[in-house]
Amino acid sequence: MAGWKAVITVDEPLKSVICVAPHTSNWDFLIGKLFYWSVNRKSGFLMKKSWFFFPLGNILRSMDGIPVDRSKRTSVTDQVADEFDKRETFHVAITPEGTRKLVKKWKMGFYHIALKANVPIQLAYIDYKNKEMGITEIVYPTGDEKADLEKIQAFYKNSNAKYPENFFI
Repeated sequence: MAGWKAVITVDEPLKSVICVAPHTSNWDFLIGKLFYWSVNRKSGFLMKKSWFFFPLGNILRSMDGIPVDRSKRTSVTDQVADEFDKRETFHVAITPEGTRKLVKKWKMGFYHIALKANVPIQLAYIDYKNKEMGITEIVYPTGDEKADLEKIQAFYKNSNAKYPENFFI
């Protein structure tokens, strides 16, 4: 994988939300997909609906992309949680920053989806300095959002983003 190392130290659950951070570059998506394919795992991902134009939209859907229309007031949390009920196995990767720009507060959709669907959260990291991507921890949401978020963000403290100035914990 172009000199990158895949590190997985936990078993994959049947269903999960995959929290992927840091997310500061469009390269994160490509590296993440190649990583997951290289370890023979399959996951969907959420992406802005505006990316789903022809022909790119067909490619993204074939890669299990799920378009999100931020202009509508429909609950993405409910929609994705419902997908877990419909499937025997299902994994969806979500970047809690929600953008490649610097954000001071993570979007909590990934957490609320996992809580509502009663599934664990796999913590996936991208480390550009060490050319490594991995999943080495699984968190089971307790409903104590603040405590769970502190634990999750602590996991990412040593991750090296492509653009460190755009990663904040």
